[in-house]
Amino acid sequence: MADIKDPENTIIIELKDGLVHIELLPDVAPGHCARMKELAREGAYDDVVFHRVIEGFMAQTGDVEHGKGGGNTSRAGTGGSDKPDLKAEFSGVPHDRGTLGAARSASPDSANSQFFINFGDNHFLNRQYTVYGRVIEGMEHVDKIARGEPPANPDKMISVKVAADA
Repeated sequence: MADIKDPENTIIIELKDGLVHIELLPDVAPGHCARMKELAREGAYDDVVFHRVIEGFMAQTGDVEHGKGGGNTSRAGTGGSDKPDLKAEFSGVPHDRGTLGAARSASPDSANSQFFINFGDNHFLNRQYTVYGRVIEGMEHVDKIARGEPPANPDKMISVKVAADA
């Protein structure tokens, strides 16, 4: 079991192969961390597909508007949540393997609910995309997510919870 130091700032994502524990970085990106916890507590991330998964790069998910599994997910990746977009919170934290980054459009202040988990060190993203967490356990499960843009049979987040509530 993961060594959870701060349950209020730890996210547990259930994937088909097991649990992924993510330590949030509220000192680095407080707005993004608060949004992830808010959406997790609402159940908004439950059953949302990984709609863009690129080998050696990253797995992207979190489109709570269009990405619910079981329905028509053909528009997954084009939406967010019903909450306002977030201001960028760029920092010196590098996009290393296992870090959680905020997905966004061309505008730096357009992140909303979508995020990605880096498969490798993607330092070309540094200071251009907000880093707000890191996988502390279960990266082997992330590595098994089906690849594709979108994957033919996309994996989904079965459930997403704040550890303090689990």
